[in-house]
Amino acid sequence: MAKKRSGGGGANWMDTYGDMVTLLLCFFVLLYSMSTISEDKWKALVQSFNPNAIPAATEIEGGNEGPSADDPPDNPSDQLEIDNMMDQLMAALQEYASSEGLDGAVAVSQNGGRIYVELMDKAMFYADKADMKPGAEEILQGVCNILDKSKGAIEVIQIQGHTAQGSDDFPNDVPFDRRLASQRATEVTIYIQEHSSIHPARLESVGMGQWHPIGNNQGEEGKAPNRRVELVISAKEIGSDLNQELAKLTTGTGGTAQQPQASPAPTQSPT
Repeated sequence: MAKKRSGGGGANWMDTYGDMVTLLLCFFVLLYSMSTISEDKWKALVQSFNPNAIPAATEIEGGNEGPSADDPPDNPSDQLEIDNMMDQLMAALQEYASSEGLDGAVAVSQNGGRIYVELMDKAMFYADKADMKPGAEEILQGVCNILDKSKGAIEVIQIQGHTAQGSDDFPNDVPFDRRLASQRATEVTIYIQEHSSIHPARLESVGMGQWHPIGNNQGEEGKAPNRRVELVISAKEIGSDLNQELAKLTTGTGGTAQQPQASPAPTQSPT
């Protein structure tokens, strides 16, 4: 009499199904781990397939992760955002002016929506010359670093050269006065252009001479405040004619080259 064959061979398909589900689960876990763009995980994956592979440098390896969410935008499109950036610029400049070693060298004020940064002559230039003193570049570099962080809100920076009336009784020699004021403004403008990322089209240098005093020009005490280079920083006004004109010049559509990368900071220390 033949015996019946025993065994549950009919359920063997479940082993294959279970293996397939496990492989699919591993596959999706692998996809999820790759979605985090972890450099270490990517290298491990590549080397698991080819132990001799040398992973190429990725964008995140060089620190080029792109702008942080906390970085101010270069081209804000909202006027309120521009106003907030200008408030932050004002606060940063005031903090810099009050820092140790800058007493009497830098003064910051605000009037009519503009920010005024006064660079006093005694810290910047030799008497009756446009040659910068040791330490003047260090002061300017600090200003440039602050301006770069708010450049998206800045429409124009006008750099004004001011002089004091040398005599208590009569005006300065006109050619000398105007040239000295212009040369000092130009020196500061050149430094800002070469050491900041502000587009050159947004920089203006003007020689004001002795004719916009903030002191009474009587005695040294009345003359000292007038010897200055003043940065007048204007905020962008979205939609204005000036804003549209400068936008063309600073985005490359105006036929001018883009601003090069800023030069490194000077190594000398202020005296």
